[in-house]
Amino acid sequence: MTNISNFIAPAEIAEDLRYLKQLGKSFPSIAAASTEIINLEAILNLPKGTEHFISDLHGEYEAFLHVLKNASGNIKRKVNDIFGTTMREAEQKELCTLIYYPQEKLEIVKDTESDLNDWYMITLHKLVRVCQNVSSKYTRSKVRKALPEDFSYIIQELLHESNAEPNKQEYLNRIITTIIETGRADDFIIELCQLIQRLSIDQLHIVGDIYDRGPGAHIIMEALRHYHHYDIQWGNHDINWIGAAAGNQACIANVLRISFRYGNMQTLEDGYGINLLPLATFAMETYGDDPCERFKPVINNQRIDEKTQRLLALMHKAILVMQLKIEAQIIDRHPEYDMADRKLLHLIDFKTGKFCLNGQEYEMFDTHFPTVNPEHPYELTPAEADILNKLCHSFKSSDKLKKHINCLFAHGSMYTVCNGNLLFHASLPLTADGQLKEVYVNGKMVKGKALMDAVDYQARAAFNHEESAENRMYAKDFLWYLWCGKDSPLFDKDKMATFESYFIKDESLKKEQKGYYYTYRNEEKVCDMILDEFNVIGPHRHIVNGHVPVRAVTKGESPMKANGKMIVIDGGFAKAYHEKTGIAGYTLVFHSRGLQLVQHEPFTSTKEAIERGTDIVSTDLLVELSSHRVLVQDTDLGRELRLQIQDLKKLLIAYRNGFIKEREKKA
Repeated sequence: MTNISNFIAPAEIAEDLRYLKQLGKSFPSIAAASTEIINLEAILNLPKGTEHFISDLHGEYEAFLHVLKNASGNIKRKVNDIFGTTMREAEQKELCTLIYYPQEKLEIVKDTESDLNDWYMITLHKLVRVCQNVSSKYTRSKVRKALPEDFSYIIQELLHESNAEPNKQEYLNRIITTIIETGRADDFIIELCQLIQRLSIDQLHIVGDIYDRGPGAHIIMEALRHYHHYDIQWGNHDINWIGAAAGNQACIANVLRISFRYGNMQTLEDGYGINLLPLATFAMETYGDDPCERFKPVINNQRIDEKTQRLLALMHKAILVMQLKIEAQIIDRHPEYDMADRKLLHLIDFKTGKFCLNGQEYEMFDTHFPTVNPEHPYELTPAEADILNKLCHSFKSSDKLKKHINCLFAHGSMYTVCNGNLLFHASLPLTADGQLKEVYVNGKMVKGKALMDAVDYQARAAFNHEESAENRMYAKDFLWYLWCGKDSPLFDKDKMATFESYFIKDESLKKEQKGYYYTYRNEEKVCDMILDEFNVIGPHRHIVNGHVPVRAVTKGESPMKANGKMIVIDGGFAKAYHEKTGIAGYTLVFHSRGLQLVQHEPFTSTKEAIERGTDIVSTDLLVELSSHRVLVQDTDLGRELRLQIQDLKKLLIAYRNGFIKEREKKA
């Protein structure tokens, strides 16, 4: 038998004595410390929990919530593994639908099932088997913490006993029978199905862009607030909303413009209670005789009547003109942004109706700018300034928006390193020769990891009242730069051609040139350099990005780049991208057997999923299978647990050598 004192010298104990005394408060005896060591050693040898990576949700809450409920098709696969030889496919579909939507499915069953008690008995046994399967890779303690309070003891008994034991069969059957007889079957089924969902995903990674385009970003955020274990890497659309919540008027204008463009009023009005009446009144008075053809909303299977479409178009143009003025003011305040070329209103020749750039004239779609003074084109009218102030107040005073921004800060960051994977939404600015590019941030030139850390700090500083007013103002402006600045790691293009896209006919002016990152991310040595910069270790390490939709079907593009070192998981979750990509998003799944990329087809609706059992059609794309099952000891958590074990072993030595006295349990 190996004695731990052979590896830990008493001198080490003396050096750590102060810390060990604190540790001893939690483990006051040799027995307590030994028990914890045994527990942690056992956990190290469990299979790692399943991680799910998803990006660019863009408000598509129904599809997102369904992917959470079906664990990217993992629950369906488990049901097939368990019941593939004993249940027909239609019966498996019914069981899966029940697991995804237990409350709604129970209502349908009760209307159609002739022998409800028999259905309860059969179904509960099936659900218990599925729950036993998904809970098998966790400790009893972890499962117990996830259990619903009302049924905790009952579920523990059902999960950890087997019908195969003759002495237990009648005992387990009686538990289930009593659940039915006492009228608790519905409640029990709902709780058990939700537990299956929860245990099927151990950790969720959102690789950016929860907001914009789709109707339910606020619903996604509310679901995340109550989710058990997740992190968020901010995307450019998320940072735009963070800027709006901070009171940056350019970000507010951008948020509104995109909402009007996609006919998405739910998040603004239903989600956050933003008062749009002053803007609507102004838009009708100012642009009421303007056809605003290029400002009509993009309709994605939404029922918006013509009158509402017309109002959205008027508001769309009104806020865009304000946006162009406010952005120019920020650019003037910050010459270091090097964005003077984005001030374009003064280049309009209002007499000829032409746009004049570098001595060349360009035809315009629209020359009706009633609020633009040609001599001072970037000055807001008093009415525009008043509206922006009111909108700013509305964004800053929304309680629900505050909660969701707090959630983005508490669980979010610019990047995350987890189990050999580096996650960030869009880019890491590079030079023409593929090296890390230095970027100016509040008085310093920073690059690589230091740049991402500086950006993260500035995002938080905009809300930190311990910062000086000057620093908060800088940070607030910088949030807008992150949205569209040429060296922003959330944008990384030479320009955002908003003005050109709306007003200029010549397509050549609308081209946005991507930064060098998007060229070099295909090279393995560059990906390795970036992984080294962020201290990502391990034999199988990857960069996981979103941001740029992978045109898998339409152009045969692969989400795998740089010989597998780079994985881009934006497959077009938003309906606006379905035609471009040919699919409806990816989920990357990292389980104990390796990495799998799941390619999803468009989701129809929650209603169809409940009534017809319609599931998202998903295809597994093999990324990387491990030659051995990945255990907890192979993960970041495993490294932390080994350090805890080492400290506990030192505590044992301290007890046994009299450095620290054991404490008796209080009677």
